[in-house]
Amino acid sequence: MNKSRVALVRCSSYDEHELFAAIKAGVDLLGGVERFAAPDEKILLKPNVLAGDPPEKCVCTHPQVVKAVGRLFQSRSRNVSYGDSPGSGNAAAHLESCGITAAVRELGLPLGDFDHGRTVEFPGSPFTRSFPIANAVLDSDALVSLSKLKTHSLTRMTGAVKNLYGCVTGPAKRHLHFQHPSTFEFSQMLVCLALLLKPRLHIMDGVMAMEGNGPRGGEPRHMGVLLFSTDPVAMDAVMSDLVELNPLYVSTNRPGLRWGLGTYEKEGIEVVGDPVASARNGDFDVRRGRALDVSLSGMMTVVSNLIAQRPVIMKDKCVRCGLCVEACPVTPKALDWHDGNRRRPPSYKYLRCIRCYCCQEICPHQAITVKQTALNL
Repeated sequence: MNKSRVALVRCSSYDEHELFAAIKAGVDLLGGVERFAAPDEKILLKPNVLAGDPPEKCVCTHPQVVKAVGRLFQSRSRNVSYGDSPGSGNAAAHLESCGITAAVRELGLPLGDFDHGRTVEFPGSPFTRSFPIANAVLDSDALVSLSKLKTHSLTRMTGAVKNLYGCVTGPAKRHLHFQHPSTFEFSQMLVCLALLLKPRLHIMDGVMAMEGNGPRGGEPRHMGVLLFSTDPVAMDAVMSDLVELNPLYVSTNRPGLRWGLGTYEKEGIEVVGDPVASARNGDFDVRRGRALDVSLSGMMTVVSNLIAQRPVIMKDKCVRCGLCVEACPVTPKALDWHDGNRRRPPSYKYLRCIRCYCCQEICPHQAITVKQTALNL
């Protein structure tokens, strides 16, 4: 049986020279940059840029990682670009704010169009049959996904598979959240997206990771590792191993295996480079118990709201900016100033809440956390 290969390379910092050497070593372990790009191909680098937060917050793929990968692929291809669709707002502004634009400027990498897109039909999909995909992705010959090792309230961890959600144009992300309200449905949609896009290569930035209240409100954590693979499910399984999390708790892994995207089973994965044990972190802050994934439709609504985890606003941190309200995808909104008083934090109507955690994900002030119940600790 052919195993999925995941290269693991230790890297202690974002020092430009150390980082480039580590990224080249990782790509070489998978066959070298020649395997992943031809001189006349359009190569698109897609980092994780949830929002324009500075690198030290570990919200985004580090700018030096994007620069190092860009430099490596420029040695092979004459046409390398970059970009991502953030959680809200203009893509260029967020990429500038997080430092990626400045980092790649000396390479001359052009920014791809992630603000506009086209609907792509996927008739052979096992679940979601169409996606609004950014023009930059559709106009490229090969996609190189540059994910960030982080916790995530909806999918437990955000890694290789989840990173591809940024290929969907901005406002459409909320619509897909509304269409697929449960973790199970949302994860199946993500797997279908990965099957459609078929990235040429996945690279994960785990030099500095995020633990706790991710994907934006967590705490930085040094892991000192970079991962490389053509199999995003296997990469996410190795990511899980690094933080001693059962890979089945990463909700995209099971449908990923079932529908042929990749494998999370240890016997089907070959780790090359440095051993996993050399980078494993057993006290990484990520919930390890299985959360209940219950639908919020029909008669289950009341029961779900009693037992499901829920987003909660920490009033002492809330500055009433309204970004969370804007991010809420349901109509009428589950999170709003329902009483009209904007001098106080907005409030939830949990019977409307689909538990997408867009509010928690987009909050720039770490003012929203996820409250657990006794049934999903």
